[in-house]
Amino acid sequence: MISGTYILAGVAIRIESIFDEVQQMCMDYRTDAAPEITVCTTLADIVEEGRLSDEERKLEGLPEYHYEQPYLETLAVYRQIATALLSRGVMLIHGSVIAVDGEGYMFTALSGTGKSTHVRLWRELFGERAVMVNDDKPLVRVSEEDSPLVYGTPWDGKHHLSTNIAVPLRAIVLIERGAENEIHPISAEEAFPTLLQQSFRPEDPMLTIQTLQLLSLLSQKVGLYRLHCNMDPDAARVAYEGMVSSAKRTKANG
Repeated sequence: MISGTYILAGVAIRIESIFDEVQQMCMDYRTDAAPEITVCTTLADIVEEGRLSDEERKLEGLPEYHYEQPYLETLAVYRQIATALLSRGVMLIHGSVIAVDGEGYMFTALSGTGKSTHVRLWRELFGERAVMVNDDKPLVRVSEEDSPLVYGTPWDGKHHLSTNIAVPLRAIVLIERGAENEIHPISAEEAFPTLLQQSFRPEDPMLTIQTLQLLSLLSQKVGLYRLHCNMDPDAARVAYEGMVSSAKRTKANG
């Protein structure tokens, strides 16, 4: 086995793997701290990850694809990490997160809707004010006492866009394609089905309940929006200014 310890979502995690690929992809998160959690993969975990990937591609109508075992192990490792972190109030949500002026905005939607493209427009609009947190699978820490924090992770999509930082998560935006660019606040009830669909859901029923509780709490603590957008560069300005204006109105009324 190959091993290393890494800080993910503020937790020192020891990864024991068969292949070196997952150790290399986590290198920017390496730490000498004593591990609080240890995850260890087996060949059976890798085979199961391959089966799950095949099922997902079939559901999405995609052709069969043979993934190499080292890549499948990176998925198996993250599945174990996401499961272990739930008990610490940390959840995995599939989405693209960008920070502007130190505050995080998460965009989530079904694959192929244009999350990464929209976030690219934000990077172009804000330049040095913007930092990519994670373009695919960020971790979010949720608690009763504090504001939610969103963390960069090495599981950062095909373009490998991420930064090893944590920022306050101010808003979650559900993206839909539209002819015109418009954004409006939505309720937790409206957002919940999509958020649940885009969240990591463990097999353990008790951990599933914990996931639902964390999602419910998260929905109370961040702004929730639905964005209809095209790929025009103005979409980023409309989204940002709409959220800032909405947050100001909420603060003034509250």
